[in-house]
Parts: sequence; C-alpha cells; structure tokens
Amino acid sequence: MAIEKRKDTAPAAISADITAFLAEVEQRVPLTAERRGRLIFALDATLSRQPTWDMACGLQGEMFEEASKIGGLDIQLVYYRGIGECRASPWLADGGKLGALMARIDCQGGRTQIGRVLRHAEAQAGKGPVGALVFVGDALEEPIDALCAEAGPLALRGVPVFMFQEGADPAVERGFREIARLTRGAYCRFDAGAAAELRALLRAVASYAAGGSKALAALAGSSPGARRLISAMQDSR
Repeated sequence: MAIEKRKDTAPAAISADITAFLAEVEQRVPLTAERRGRLIFALDATLSRQPTWDMACGLQGEMFEEASKIGGLDIQLVYYRGIGECRASPWLADGGKLGALMARIDCQGGRTQIGRVLRHAEAQAGKGPVGALVFVGDALEEPIDALCAEAGPLALRGVPVFMFQEGADPAVERGFREIARLTRGAYCRFDAGAAAELRALLRAVASYAAGGSKALAALAGSSPGARRLISAMQDSR
C-alpha cells in the first residue's frame, strides 16, 4: 500500500519545524560516510500483537530501502514473548534475511519486558554507536519509574528511543512518552491495522538512524511520516 501523498498547506511552518529540530540535535555526534547506521528494531511479540507483527514483517524491508539511499543501515531485531523470553538477532544488513527471520517467529502470550529491551539497547550502545532504538507495542505492564531508570543510560549515550504505540491506552501513552522524552526521542501513536502510518514512521526513523538529522530533514519534503517524526521529537524536548 503506497503512502497517500498530501499537499503541503503550510510550507513556512514546516520549514520552521525542521530548523528547530536541526538546532535541537546539532550537538549530537554526527554520522559519517565511513560508518553505516545501526538501528535496534524492537517489537512486543505477545499474543495480542500478531496482526501488527505480520504488518511489520511486510514493512521492514522498506527501512533498508530508505536507508540505502543515504549509505546503508544495519538492523538488529529484538522481541519478547511468552514467559520471560526476550531475544535479539545478529546485526543484519539485508532486508530479506530480516524478513525471513521475522516470518519464522510467532507471537505468544506473556507480559511486557520493555525494561529488558532498554537494558539490551544500552549494552549494544556500549559496544558501538547505535543511531536509534524503535519500539512498537500496545501495552506497558512494568512500573514507569523503573523503566525511566533503564532509559537513563541510553540518554547518557545519546541513543534516542522512538516509542510507537498501537491503540490509545492513556497509561501506556504516559509511559511511552516519558521514555521518549528522557532519551530525546519521539512518541507517536498509530491505529490498529494502519499499515500506511506505521510504514511512514519506520521509513522516517530508518532515515534518521542512517543519516542523522539532515537525512530526516531532506525526507520531510516528501514524507508526512518524516514531518510527523520531527514534530514528535520537538514535543519530547
């Protein structure tokens, strides 16, 4: 499904948004041509997530496609499900391999393990630069204060966390927003079954992870998802 193109009705406002965003991230360590971007792609794989997992399987290749326009991207899949299961894939530079891996994983009932995802991301950032962590889920069953403590080391390492919430649970939104705020990432909500919304957001965050703020700003001219991500990052300041 292609992203519906929209006419820009307020180009001046968009330009101001991009300018403010670039000023906000100016002090972050820039990506260089010698280094590929690295993105941790984390998903809740508990039983209620099967439809969105299937959707993500179909969209993940577009993250590689978008990043390849800039210089490439290595993605690590992280997921949790069942009773205490939380796994991470190797770093992958091929959308086909990631898609095949995701196709072999089925969702299983269990509680959220967002804290483990945050700790894993911090450990990976300790081994080498990580451009971003993106998390897609619809629930939060852990104490928010504890998750904020886990997000702190990521903030110190300069790893923004992009929290994408499916649904409209206000308690989940509150926790997701706080994690995004602490790490200077972004919070965005999408509706169940909204493949176009999720596609736009994932392509935007892949562009950011591969090429930094300049790549995201360049994409904003043609992508509503990039403009939405810029706005969400400003809101998280």
